[in-house]
Amino acid sequence: MVIKPEIDLLLSKVDSKYTLCIIASRRARQINDMVHGMRDQALLAMDTSAIPQLTSTKPLTLALEEIAVGDVGYVRDKESFK
Repeated sequence: MVIKPEIDLLLSKVDSKYTLCIIASRRARQINDMVHGMRDQALLAMDTSAIPQLTSTKPLTLALEEIAVGDVGYVRDKESFK
């Protein structure tokens, strides 16, 4: 099983694996909410042609790809206790 994007590339974009997990999960949740909102709007308008295109990729995969490309980032507000 090959994981894409590779973990080394993803970890080079953040300061720790925990930060990567939080950023990816928050972005995946945003994508999921957006997809469900668009699906609901398409169903209300009876335009079902858009539904298969929206659900072809999993939200977490999209989030990780966006992090790897650099479209999604983060800003650390303050240093945590170490």
